[in-house]
Amino acid sequence: MYQPGTYGIALLLMLISMICWGSWPVTMKFTPGWRFHLYYWDFLFGVVITSLFFGLTLGNRLGGPSGFVNNLQHADGLHILWAILAGIVFDIANLLLLAAIDYAGLAIAFPVGAGFALIEGVLLAYFLAPKGDRVLLFGGVVLVMFAIVYDARAHRMREARRDKATTKAIGVSLAAGLFLGLFYPLAAKSFSGMNALVPYTLVFLSGIAALICNIPVTYCFTRRSGSGGSALPTDSYFDGRASFHGLGLLGGFVWCSGTVFSLIAGNSHIVGPAVSYAIGQGCTMISAIWGVFVWHEFAEAPRGARTQLGWMFLFFVVGLAAIALAPVVTILPL
Repeated sequence: MYQPGTYGIALLLMLISMICWGSWPVTMKFTPGWRFHLYYWDFLFGVVITSLFFGLTLGNRLGGPSGFVNNLQHADGLHILWAILAGIVFDIANLLLLAAIDYAGLAIAFPVGAGFALIEGVLLAYFLAPKGDRVLLFGGVVLVMFAIVYDARAHRMREARRDKATTKAIGVSLAAGLFLGLFYPLAAKSFSGMNALVPYTLVFLSGIAALICNIPVTYCFTRRSGSGGSALPTDSYFDGRASFHGLGLLGGFVWCSGTVFSLIAGNSHIVGPAVSYAIGQGCTMISAIWGVFVWHEFAEAPRGARTQLGWMFLFFVVGLAAIALAPVVTILPL
């Protein structure tokens, strides 16, 4: 099983993870008229296929007891249960996040949802496996909280000129963050103890669990679209263009790649899961950049809203920098 051997390599993997996590929703933006819950089926298929690929390649490198195949065979029921729970919360979180993007766009849904998930996930992951300087780690979390506040303000100022429900958009984003923040702590639990899972096995099992869980969960979403559309026939999935299905698979590949890199960095005992997860949540910046500068979601917003976004970017950058330094700089010893 491959794992990074130095902090530099681990940091590179975490930065790649950040880019992947912030960019996968862009594939949905290229499927106009294709409802997010239909896109999500292809996304999950892409996750399962990609996780199996990583498991059989990097995960099975050199074989041994920690290899993907051996680990899959010898993991005990409790650790598999943690992986299944991680898959369930991941499924619910991502559907809510896609609904939030449908309501409010990338520049709002991701910073609010993923930012809230960062705060929750970092705190839970740190208490499960404390690594990194507390001042930098928790100080960075506080700065991210301020960034979320500024992003929410920008959204309210923009929506003052539109008919969309601001409160609903932010509420769905926060709900997505609540579930998303549970994924990494559950993953950390599956890594601890005897007969624990390795990251490659966890991602594969979580993907399978999410795919199965999506059958009842997506039923609720297929009754109406995120923006209030009509009821959706169950066979509408097969009416989609081949390119739309391909984009969903690509989104799953991008997300899964980022997740594998984040987990193997966090499980390498160099940085710890809290720091790895926090840096990965820099995806909020990536998604906001996509939304603001590529999709021009604030092109018609008042100047004050764009000022709020500027403060949001600043607080996110400084907060994530503090979290990134937490493993290598000590202000307050444990």
